[in-house]
Amino acid sequence: MDYILNFRDVDKDSLPRVGGKNASLGEMIKAGIRVPPGFAVTTESYLNFITETGIKDKIIERLSGLNPEDVDALNKTSAAVQELIKGVPMPASVKEAVKKGYAELCDDCLVDVVPVAVRSSATAEDLPTASFAGQQDTFLWIEGPDRVVDRVQRCWASLFTPRAIAYREKNDFPHEKVLISVGIQKMVNSKAAGVMFTLNPTNGDPSKVVIEGSWGLGETVVSGEVNPDKFVVDKVVREVNERTISTKHIECFFDLEKDEVVHAEVEQEMQCTCCLEDTEIAELVDTAKVIESHYGKAMDIEWAIDKGLSFPENVFIVQARPETVWNQRRKESVIGEKTGYQLLMEQAMKRIKLPE
Repeated sequence: MDYILNFRDVDKDSLPRVGGKNASLGEMIKAGIRVPPGFAVTTESYLNFITETGIKDKIIERLSGLNPEDVDALNKTSAAVQELIKGVPMPASVKEAVKKGYAELCDDCLVDVVPVAVRSSATAEDLPTASFAGQQDTFLWIEGPDRVVDRVQRCWASLFTPRAIAYREKNDFPHEKVLISVGIQKMVNSKAAGVMFTLNPTNGDPSKVVIEGSWGLGETVVSGEVNPDKFVVDKVVREVNERTISTKHIECFFDLEKDEVVHAEVEQEMQCTCCLEDTEIAELVDTAKVIESHYGKAMDIEWAIDKGLSFPENVFIVQARPETVWNQRRKESVIGEKTGYQLLMEQAMKRIKLPE
């Protein structure tokens, strides 16, 4: 039984064992995408935990007959189940495997203690037909084996947040069928971070890549706490068709003195400064095209630029999932009767001068 698996050893076929998010990271590594190293705590670890500790039946019993429309009952049940999961010790075999994985990651990164992001990766998450993403917890800049173990257990508990329980109830996903893996991934020391789509999410135009970003860690962009810079880029020639530089008041970063991730006001002179260089935009667009080609569908991607590395080694992809709105619509033209291929070729031909 594998309690942990390195990202290098997983791919799309590993989804039942490592969840959608972790499977995608492994898939991208195999496709040659620059992804921070890490490992997955497998669903076997979670199953071993709830079985060996004897809490599996208690969880199912508490959830049975729950009405997701009864907010008070939903919140109370959620709190009780999460406390149940966080309140029992992790089995020694699983704990030692997690610590071993973290030690090996530290060795790979040539440091004694590597800061990591600890993210949930549920087996029904990041699928093209369901929008589970963001329902479980993420912990940033976690250092040390004991703290990593603790955050893994908290991620397991977050499988039963009120929002996650209600979503599964309303969409007929049996709770016992949705398992959870946890990803342990080296943190990018982000100068800037954000999201990008391999189509224009406002109109479905497949000839564009849309990038949104801000200063610091990407959580402010993902959560909508900041109005990000936005770039609409032509896929064929990498020309920036639209460039919107916003006033970015808040950034998220790790405060060494407080030993925690904090939100703070961006320095005045940086608030209206573009968070990306043109070379970084071009590199992100090229990477987005590779990811889209590999998956064969429009993608929703999270990226980060490491302040301590030089270009292009500083450009990382930390997550990628199928875009969930336009992927589910009929494959038809977004402009008249033209296909996505015709749109791309039309853009290219506009820039080719034929001899007279």
